[in-house]
Amino acid sequence: MLWLLYNLLFPVVFLGMLPKFILRMVRRGGYGQHFGQRLGHFGQGTRMRLREHRRIWVHAVSVGEIYVALRFIKAYRERHPDARFALSTTTSTAHAIGRAELDGRDVLFYFPVDLPVIVKKVLRIVDPLRIVLVEGEFWPNLIRLADRRGIPVSLVNGRLSEASFKGYRKLRPLVADLLRRIDPICMQGEADARRMLALGAPAGQVHVMGSVKYDVAERDSAGEAAARGVVDALGLPPGAVVLLGGSTWPGEEAVLCGLYQRLRATHPNLFLILVPRHVERSEEVLQVVAQQELSFVRRSRIGEFAGARPPDLLLVDTTGELRNFYSVADIIFVGKSLTQHGGQNPIEPAMYGRAVVVGPNMENFPAVMEEFRRCGAVEQVDDVAGLERAVETLAADPEARTALGRRAAEAVDRNRGAIGRTVARLDGE
Repeated sequence: MLWLLYNLLFPVVFLGMLPKFILRMVRRGGYGQHFGQRLGHFGQGTRMRLREHRRIWVHAVSVGEIYVALRFIKAYRERHPDARFALSTTTSTAHAIGRAELDGRDVLFYFPVDLPVIVKKVLRIVDPLRIVLVEGEFWPNLIRLADRRGIPVSLVNGRLSEASFKGYRKLRPLVADLLRRIDPICMQGEADARRMLALGAPAGQVHVMGSVKYDVAERDSAGEAAARGVVDALGLPPGAVVLLGGSTWPGEEAVLCGLYQRLRATHPNLFLILVPRHVERSEEVLQVVAQQELSFVRRSRIGEFAGARPPDLLLVDTTGELRNFYSVADIIFVGKSLTQHGGQNPIEPAMYGRAVVVGPNMENFPAVMEEFRRCGAVEQVDDVAGLERAVETLAADPEARTALGRRAAEAVDRNRGAIGRTVARLDGE
C-alpha cells in the first residue's frame, strides 16, 4: 500500500514542480540540455557507450556530492583499474563539473525521474553492476527496482540531519524497507549512524566511515595562483585583510555588505570578496551592492579593470573558483548558514588554514561541525550581530586569525582517510 501511495502521489508532486524546472531552464544556461535523459531518453551515442561495458552507477545530486563522487571513482579505480562508471547528477552546475573532470572512459547523464516506467527503462539501458548513492539520495523506485534485478545498492558518505530524521520517521515502514535493500550504508558520523538504525536499517549494514569531504579537499596550485593574480590586479594596500563570503545565499550578501560598511570605519584595510553559491544570482547580488553604494569589480571582467584605486569589493561571478579564492582570504564566512538552513562545506576553507566563521544553521555537516567545535577549528555565531562581532575581533587580531586557521587545517589533515575505508568496505573488507 505504501508503494502504491508513493507512486500515485509522486507524479502529482512532479507535475507541481514542473514549472520550477522550466524556470530553471530559462535562468540557467544548460539546465534544459539533455533534459530528456531525466525521462529516460538517451541519445544513440550514450546508449552505445553504456553497452560497451557494465558499469558502476554513481549518483551525486549536486556540486558538493559530485566532488565526493569523483573522489570515490578515483579511489575505487586505484584498486580496480579496469572499472568503468556511469555518473548521474541532478543539477546543471554539477553536470558541468562532471563533464569537465570525469575520466573519458566513463559516462555522464542526468538522473531520471523516480517513476517505475522511467526507472525500469534506465536500469535496462545502464545495466549497472552496482549503484552507489552519495550522501542521502533515497529514491524509492530506483532502490526497490534495482534490488529486484539483483543489483547491489550502496550508500557512501551518508549523512542524516535531525530535521531529515524527523521527516523520515513519519514514513518509517517505507524507509525501513528501503534501508534493508542498501548494503553497505557508510555514514559520516556516529549520530548519522544512530539515526539510520532508528529508522530500521539493519545493524550489520551500517558503518561509520568519517566524511569523504576531508579527502575531497585538495589544493590546486595553478588555480590559487590565478586567484592571487586577480586580487593583486585590484591593487589592495599592504596589510589588507580579506573577508570572503563563500557560497552565499539570498540575504547573506546584504548582511556581509552591511557589516563591511560599518567595520571599515575602524578597519580601513578590510576588503570584501563575495562568491554567491549560484552564479546566475550575480545580477541580484550586484543590486544589493549598489544599494550599499559600494564599488565593485566582477571576476569575469578583471581584465577591464584599470582603476586608480581599489574597488570596495570583488564579485566572483564564475563557476568552480571558490576553492582557489579561499587561499587569498584571511577571514571566511561559510554561506547558507545565517539566513538559510543547511550550511555549505566548511572543510575546504579550513584546509587552507584560514579563520572560518559560520552561522547557526550547519545541519548538513553535523559530524564535521562536531569535530570542528571539539577542537576549536571554527567560530560559530548565533546571528548577524554575532557575525559582525566575530569579524571585527578577527580583523583586529592577526594572532587569533592564525591560531584559528591552524586548528582548522590540523582538523582537516587529522580526519582524512574516509575514502579508503569506504572503498575497502564496498570490497567486503
